[in-house]
Amino acid sequence: MEIDNDQVVSIHYTLKGVEGDLIDSSVGGEPLMFLLGHGQVISGLESELLGRKVGDKFQIEIPPEDAYGIAEDEAVITVPISVFEDRSLLEEGAQLELDTEGGPTVVTVVKVGEEDVVLDGNHPLAGMTLNFDVEVIATREATAEELEQGHAHDGMVH
Repeated sequence: MEIDNDQVVSIHYTLKGVEGDLIDSSVGGEPLMFLLGHGQVISGLESELLGRKVGDKFQIEIPPEDAYGIAEDEAVITVPISVFEDRSLLEEGAQLELDTEGGPTVVTVVKVGEEDVVLDGNHPLAGMTLNFDVEVIATREATAEELEQGHAHDGMVH
Protein backbone atom coordinates (compact mmCIF):
# COMPACT_ATOMS: atom_id res chain seq x y z
CA MET A 1 0.00 0.00 0.00
CA GLU A 2 1.35 3.40 -0.97
CA ILE A 3 1.56 5.90 1.86
CA ASP A 4 -0.94 8.73 1.77
CA ASN A 5 -2.26 11.43 4.09
CA ASP A 6 -4.52 10.26 6.94
CA GLN A 7 -2.53 7.05 7.41
CA VAL A 8 -0.55 6.10 10.49
CA VAL A 9 3.09 5.69 9.50
CA SER A 10 5.93 4.17 11.49
CA ILE A 11 9.54 4.95 10.50
CA HIS A 12 13.05 4.57 11.77
CA TYR A 13 15.18 7.62 11.09
CA THR A 14 18.62 9.04 11.64
CA LEU A 15 18.88 12.83 11.56
CA LYS A 16 22.17 14.57 10.84
CA GLY A 17 23.23 18.15 10.25
CA VAL A 18 24.96 19.30 7.06
CA GLU A 19 28.37 18.47 8.53
CA GLY A 20 27.26 14.90 9.22
CA ASP A 21 26.90 15.45 12.97
CA LEU A 22 24.30 13.16 14.57
CA ILE A 23 21.31 15.09 15.91
CA ASP A 24 18.81 12.31 16.66
CA SER A 25 17.96 8.72 15.76
CA SER A 26 15.25 6.17 16.46
CA VAL A 27 17.43 3.25 15.33
CA GLY A 28 17.85 0.78 18.16
CA GLY A 29 14.72 2.08 19.87
CA GLU A 30 11.06 2.46 19.11
CA PRO A 31 10.17 3.70 15.63
CA LEU A 32 8.56 7.11 15.26
CA MET A 33 4.80 6.73 14.69
CA PHE A 34 2.59 9.58 13.48
CA LEU A 35 -0.52 10.49 11.52
CA LEU A 36 0.64 11.68 8.10
CA GLY A 37 -0.67 15.02 6.85
CA HIS A 38 -1.49 16.42 10.27
CA GLY A 39 1.71 18.36 11.01
CA GLN A 40 3.09 15.90 13.55
CA VAL A 41 6.43 15.87 11.74
CA ILE A 42 8.12 18.53 9.62
CA SER A 43 6.52 19.23 6.24
CA GLY A 44 9.60 18.21 4.25
CA LEU A 45 9.52 14.71 5.76
CA GLU A 46 5.75 14.38 5.30
CA SER A 47 5.95 15.22 1.59
CA GLU A 48 8.82 12.78 1.02
CA LEU A 49 6.81 9.92 2.56
CA LEU A 50 3.86 10.29 0.18
CA GLY A 51 3.76 7.38 -2.27
CA ARG A 52 6.39 5.35 -0.39
CA LYS A 53 5.84 1.77 0.81
CA VAL A 54 6.76 -0.37 3.80
CA GLY A 55 10.40 -1.43 3.44
CA ASP A 56 11.46 1.67 1.49
CA LYS A 57 14.78 3.14 2.61
CA PHE A 58 15.82 6.58 1.43
CA GLN A 59 17.91 9.64 2.21
CA ILE A 60 16.62 13.19 2.01
CA GLU A 61 17.95 16.67 2.58
CA ILE A 62 15.38 19.09 3.93
CA PRO A 63 15.98 22.87 3.78
CA PRO A 64 15.09 25.01 6.83
CA GLU A 65 11.87 26.34 5.32
CA ASP A 66 10.51 22.76 5.09
CA ALA A 67 11.92 21.80 8.49
CA TYR A 68 11.91 24.07 11.56
CA GLY A 69 11.92 27.35 9.68
CA ILE A 70 14.37 30.18 9.33
CA ALA A 71 15.84 31.49 12.59
CA GLU A 72 14.21 34.84 13.32
CA ASP A 73 16.21 37.61 15.01
CA GLU A 74 13.10 38.94 16.77
CA ALA A 75 12.73 35.60 18.60
CA VAL A 76 15.93 36.42 20.53
CA ILE A 77 15.08 38.62 23.51
CA THR A 78 16.83 40.07 26.53
CA VAL A 79 14.97 40.03 29.85
CA PRO A 80 15.94 41.19 33.33
CA ILE A 81 17.37 38.38 35.44
CA SER A 82 14.99 39.50 38.20
CA VAL A 83 12.01 37.89 36.39
CA PHE A 84 13.37 34.45 37.30
CA GLU A 85 12.59 33.21 40.80
CA ASP A 86 14.80 30.12 40.41
CA ARG A 87 18.09 31.25 38.88
CA SER A 88 19.68 27.80 39.24
CA LEU A 89 18.12 26.89 35.87
CA LEU A 90 19.83 29.75 34.07
CA GLU A 91 22.71 28.04 32.30
CA GLU A 92 23.74 28.66 28.70
CA GLY A 93 22.09 26.05 26.49
CA ALA A 94 19.36 25.21 29.01
CA GLN A 95 15.81 25.05 27.69
CA LEU A 96 13.06 26.65 29.73
CA GLU A 97 9.30 26.74 29.34
CA LEU A 98 7.91 30.24 29.79
CA ASP A 99 4.28 31.30 30.12
CA THR A 100 3.56 33.93 27.47
CA GLU A 101 0.46 35.67 26.15
CA GLY A 102 0.37 33.03 23.38
CA GLY A 103 0.67 30.13 25.83
CA PRO A 104 3.66 28.08 26.99
CA THR A 105 6.80 28.67 24.90
CA VAL A 106 10.12 26.83 25.03
CA VAL A 107 13.20 29.07 24.91
CA THR A 108 16.92 28.39 25.01
CA VAL A 109 19.17 30.35 27.35
CA VAL A 110 21.84 32.00 25.18
CA LYS A 111 23.67 34.16 27.73
CA VAL A 112 23.40 34.86 31.43
CA GLY A 113 24.68 38.25 32.55
CA GLU A 114 24.75 40.03 35.90
CA GLU A 115 21.45 41.82 35.24
CA ASP A 116 20.02 40.34 32.03
CA VAL A 117 19.39 36.98 30.37
CA VAL A 118 19.34 36.47 26.59
CA LEU A 119 16.72 33.94 25.47
CA ASP A 120 16.16 32.43 22.02
CA GLY A 121 12.59 31.44 21.16
CA ASN A 122 13.56 29.84 17.84
CA HIS A 123 13.40 26.06 17.62
CA PRO A 124 16.92 24.71 18.30
CA LEU A 125 17.02 23.33 14.72
CA ALA A 126 15.68 26.52 13.08
CA GLY A 127 17.83 27.69 10.19
CA MET A 128 19.40 24.26 9.71
CA THR A 129 19.36 22.03 6.65
CA LEU A 130 18.58 18.53 7.90
CA ASN A 131 19.66 15.19 6.44
CA PHE A 132 17.50 12.16 7.14
CA ASP A 133 18.09 8.45 6.58
CA VAL A 134 14.60 6.94 6.68
CA GLU A 135 13.22 3.40 6.66
CA VAL A 136 9.46 2.89 6.42
CA ILE A 137 8.61 0.24 9.01
CA ALA A 138 4.81 0.05 8.85
CA THR A 139 1.68 1.85 7.75
CA ARG A 140 -2.02 1.43 8.35
CA GLU A 141 -5.27 3.28 7.87
CA ALA A 142 -6.02 5.69 10.70
CA THR A 143 -9.05 5.07 12.88
CA ALA A 144 -11.92 7.55 12.95
CA GLU A 145 -10.85 8.57 16.46
CA GLU A 146 -7.25 9.24 15.32
CA LEU A 147 -8.50 11.36 12.42
CA GLU A 148 -10.84 13.29 14.72
CA GLN A 149 -8.10 13.92 17.29
CA GLY A 150 -5.38 14.58 14.67
CA HIS A 151 -2.77 12.18 16.05
CA ALA A 152 -1.85 8.49 16.05
CA HIS A 153 -2.55 6.16 18.94
CA ASP A 154 -0.65 3.02 19.96
CA GLY A 155 -1.39 -0.17 18.08
CA MET A 156 0.80 -0.09 14.97
CA VAL A 157 0.51 -3.22 12.89
CA HIS A 158 3.94 -4.23 11.55
